[in-house]
Amino acid sequence: MNKIYYLKTCDTCKRILKQIKNIDQFQLQDIKEQEITVKQLEEMHRLTGSYEKLFSKRAKLYKEMGLKDETLTENDFKRYILEHYTFLARPVIIYNEKIFVGNSPKNIERMLEAIN
Repeated sequence: MNKIYYLKTCDTCKRILKQIKNIDQFQLQDIKEQEITVKQLEEMHRLTGSYEKLFSKRAKLYKEMGLKDETLTENDFKRYILEHYTFLARPVIIYNEKIFVGNSPKNIERMLEAIN
């Protein structure tokens, strides 16, 4: 199943979604309204091989909680993502068993080439 995990209040996510021509082929999940399940996160992990790759170190809570000064394990990354949606790097786009995480220009370019 093709899926996009995003925040509908995030202007960057909205801009990226507008660039996807076949958006109707995706199931959209606003991670603030519908929390990520353990099963969903484990599927993302299967595709990336790392919870750290799914973790947003740009989240305000990352600095506020002092996590940047700690050495986090894969289990820590998983736990924090499940505890608060802001720790998931956004958007996460799964298309035909390929995963694209975050909003870096290079990542978005690769994703659009694969999808459009």
